[in-house]
Amino acid sequence: MNVRACLLLLLVSAAVLPASTWAQGFAGLGSQAEGFAVPERGVPLVFPRDHGAHPDYRIEWWYLTANLRSADGRSFGLQWTLFRSALTPDGKEASQIWMGHAAATSAERHLVAERLARGGTGQAGVTLAPFSAWIDDWKMESRVSAEALAAGADPLSSLALGASGKDFRYSMELEARGALVPQGDRGYSVKSAEGQASYYYSQPFYTISGTLVLPEGEVAVTGEAWLDREWSSQPLSAGQTGWDWFSLHLGSGEKLMAFRLRGDGHGYMSGTWISADGRPTPLGPSDLAVTPLDTASVAGHVLPVRWRVEVPGHDFDVTTAALNVDAWMAVSFPYWEGPIRFSGSHEGQGYLEMTGYR
Repeated sequence: MNVRACLLLLLVSAAVLPASTWAQGFAGLGSQAEGFAVPERGVPLVFPRDHGAHPDYRIEWWYLTANLRSADGRSFGLQWTLFRSALTPDGKEASQIWMGHAAATSAERHLVAERLARGGTGQAGVTLAPFSAWIDDWKMESRVSAEALAAGADPLSSLALGASGKDFRYSMELEARGALVPQGDRGYSVKSAEGQASYYYSQPFYTISGTLVLPEGEVAVTGEAWLDREWSSQPLSAGQTGWDWFSLHLGSGEKLMAFRLRGDGHGYMSGTWISADGRPTPLGPSDLAVTPLDTASVAGHVLPVRWRVEVPGHDFDVTTAALNVDAWMAVSFPYWEGPIRFSGSHEGQGYLEMTGYR
């Protein structure tokens, strides 16, 4: 649900906030955001404007994950993320902190890289015309022609994507086969019983192809990808300590986004069932269940590695399995994120992120 992507604020918290604020929700995301804009129900999303940055909000991200397969049937995962966080609500570029995460996952390896930048230096940012999100040489760029844009095409409907780390790199092309999907109430996504919220939309209908370069060599891959866009200023309540987030591609062409926010008396669950033709059905806390089944020790943390996900209203009841249990994002503020498969009432693949486990 990509409230998960607020990991960027951990960096800011460590750098500029006193330790007393860290306990106000995971990464300080339950702390008051005085002076920053806050999401309001009923405000429509506007495109292409909302593909760009929103510096009057404290936190924001462009977050893409992909399930990939090679010609010989091997499975892989890919992550590309750009985070923005504002130190102050003045909206100035110099007040922005940027962070990038990239990963390539196979059954044998989970390779991770991280980039950091300060706004106003040209090292990172997002532009709309043409659309480009970047940090250093990592880029997510629109491939839509000027003629197609003038005719109303969405800038994110065709993308070029690239990133690299010490032991890997990738270059990908993506094509959207469906429309953008608003999450929650037409893009207003509630994150707690107290009413904290974000603006949130997705493009879950990408096909993706390109080249992964791994320590064992170069491999051509194809698959399906999911892009999440979200921004807010205080998306958690003070008692919420972490989250479990799922993005699932069903074999039928349908999609499911589901998340569980954890905390002492402050848990919250939400999601969206997305039809094969892109129609979203919001799911409230009573409409779905995500239940951890088995745990394992990963990088010194005890984490659920197998889950049951249920949406009774859609006769959906599946069990997930990770491609690589050790998909630990060993970055400045670590978390687990990796590709999964699921089976049961439906079969398919997707991504799982888990934060806040000790």
